[in-house]
Amino acid sequence: MSVPELLEGKRVCVCGGSGGVGKTTTSAAIALGMAARGAKVAVVTIDPAKRLANALGLEQLQNEPRRVEPERLSGRGLKITGELWAMMLDPKRTFDELIERIAPDPGRAEEIKANRVYRELSTAVSGSQEFTAIAKLYELDREGAFDLLVLDTPPSRNALDFLDAPGRLTSFLEGRALKAFTRPTGLGIRFLGAGATPLLAALRRVTGIDLLADLSTFFGLLGGMTDDFSLRAEQVEKMLHANTTAFLLVTSAQQESIDEALWFRHTLEQSGLPFAGVVVNRVHHDILGDREPEDVASALVRKLGRELADRVAENFLDYHVLARRDRRNIERLAAELGGRPLLLVPHFDDDVHDVEGLLRVKRYLFASLPERERLIADVIA
Repeated sequence: MSVPELLEGKRVCVCGGSGGVGKTTTSAAIALGMAARGAKVAVVTIDPAKRLANALGLEQLQNEPRRVEPERLSGRGLKITGELWAMMLDPKRTFDELIERIAPDPGRAEEIKANRVYRELSTAVSGSQEFTAIAKLYELDREGAFDLLVLDTPPSRNALDFLDAPGRLTSFLEGRALKAFTRPTGLGIRFLGAGATPLLAALRRVTGIDLLADLSTFFGLLGGMTDDFSLRAEQVEKMLHANTTAFLLVTSAQQESIDEALWFRHTLEQSGLPFAGVVVNRVHHDILGDREPEDVASALVRKLGRELADRVAENFLDYHVLARRDRRNIERLAAELGGRPLLLVPHFDDDVHDVEGLLRVKRYLFASLPERERLIADVIA
């Protein structure tokens, strides 16, 4: 099975997995390949390292989708018949845009954005950044301007925070904190506890910040807007659970990454989220086969001399060990998946950092099984 088959009829593809396994590269390669097939695709990353921009040959990405000029992609053996767009999420700007969208008037939105509690909530509070990332994904999906949205997520355990964020944030806004602080000020003090009063007073003297007043003002300004947060959280849940969404897990062939992918896959299925399959990156394929390293050395000694031939044979042996390790790990992964789609991308000699590299990855992800086997045979040869 190939990526086009996995994404048939899908509007959202969420790429998840542990850190350092090539999620950004995989997301970009999928978006590039689907654009080549005629789709209008946006790839969204929250990767602060800006690897996606570099891979697409762009100096920078912004908080709104930006089209990758076809000239950057043409002339490399690939014809783009659709459109490729890319963006890097700015969580603070996205949160601001959300407030501007649901506030009853521009004045209320400006007051909220100027509030100290809001500034912390929109940048540092657990769940706020993940919430805004999903909010952006939801807005793009609702606008309907793209045939496919490809999301590059943070490392997998954070990615689950990412999925839970709407419910966590709305629970906070609808919970005891909101109810206490929208009542008269004295009740807010009693909610915090009498022991907090000296601390808050000292904070105000030293910093000039009246935390209680800021909290009361913030929750007062939100008012009925929490209903909008709740509604959006419900709509996001529907989008993520829809049969037009696909969760594609990305891993390396190392045991720890595979363990993480299996854990993530189990959690997805427990949550009723649509799991599509697994991409295994940087797979070492067996080059030696039935030959021994000594056979390699013997074959090369006449051309390279004994010392260099032995060093090459030793390198082949190291690679052979890695290949056997990868084969065992992938066999275990395949058994755990029980026939669910599994796509292998080989280990390349150099890092994928540009469009040429993305095209190499794309060839494996979009190839049929016989084509992929031929490509792997070429790598081994």
